[in-house]
Amino acid sequence: MDREEQARRYARLRRRLWAAEIALFAAYAMAWLGSGLALGLGEALARRLPSPLDAMGMAFLFGGGWALLSFPIDFYGGFLLPHRFGLSTQTRAAWLLDYLKAGGISAAIGLPLIGGLYLAFRRWPHTWWLPVGAAWIGFTVVLAQLAPVLLAPLFYRFQPLQDPELAGRLARLAQRAGIRVRGAYVIDMSRRTRAANAGLMGLGPTRRIVVGDTLLSRYTPDEIEAILAHELAHHLHRDIPLGLALESIISLAGFFIGAQGLPLGVRALSLPGLDHPSSLPALAIGALLFRLITMIPVNAWSRWREWKADQEAIRLCGQPGALAAALRKLGEQNLAELDPEPWVEWIFYTHPALGKRIRAAEALASSPPPGRGVLN
Repeated sequence: MDREEQARRYARLRRRLWAAEIALFAAYAMAWLGSGLALGLGEALARRLPSPLDAMGMAFLFGGGWALLSFPIDFYGGFLLPHRFGLSTQTRAAWLLDYLKAGGISAAIGLPLIGGLYLAFRRWPHTWWLPVGAAWIGFTVVLAQLAPVLLAPLFYRFQPLQDPELAGRLARLAQRAGIRVRGAYVIDMSRRTRAANAGLMGLGPTRRIVVGDTLLSRYTPDEIEAILAHELAHHLHRDIPLGLALESIISLAGFFIGAQGLPLGVRALSLPGLDHPSSLPALAIGALLFRLITMIPVNAWSRWREWKADQEAIRLCGQPGALAAALRKLGEQNLAELDPEPWVEWIFYTHPALGKRIRAAEALASSPPPGRGVLN
């Protein structure tokens, strides 16, 4: 089987797994509501625990049950499937450790957020969406700044890039783009995967160049520079703050819609109220539906910004041929589908189809200087 056919099969399996997980989660949450489990546990927790520990206790039980139920899907999608297609280098023990770390981080962050949400329900029963939305926006901005410093080192080792020529070249590229970085670092991606990538991590004072060790072993300096130029273009175009702003608007709209619709749903399910712990599975279903509805327009916006970043990357590094070669190598190494069906790209893809990007860069590389703006 050739590499492209493997990529198509891998992508199809990933999509089916995604759909199965969505359906299973919806069934799981509905089972909690339909069986009376949510109401019974919610009543027990509300009697025994003060606010907001009752809601946090419900989140722990609901989330813990989902973690147990979905573990086979997570193990298949995160370990067995990548190994089957030659993408993963992790042992079972290493994968399980990462899985437990991610679960612990999710619980440490998510449980207090749930507690705060229910406190807002109780303090501002009609206008909770506004303070919750404002707090969520602040949280996402802070997390974007701190994740590279606090969270990424829990999974990867960061070391300064030892190649002075390449490090200087990447630093000069960032300087040409007018973007300040704290230095260039290598992360040990090869301990987990055969895939490759490079980019920038963090915002403001935490921003740094990050290159996967899997990239250094197979790519030329020109190709690495082209990959980084694409990532720098996102910062030059302010795609990170624009993305945070878009996410903030969508989140605020979601909270507002939830404030109008969730009380109706809770009453229809004969639950005591939105501020009662038993409402948590209903909130989870509402959040899932909202995410599915907004996925298509958000992905369309992302594809547009990625296309613009390709254009800017070529302007920054001046080597469309290097970008095309790097994208082709990344597609082969990461087992990316080059030309998915249009409906697949429209629904699922956050980037334009890789084949389109490669052909556009190759066409620009073969055109007589100055380029005709093939990517425009």
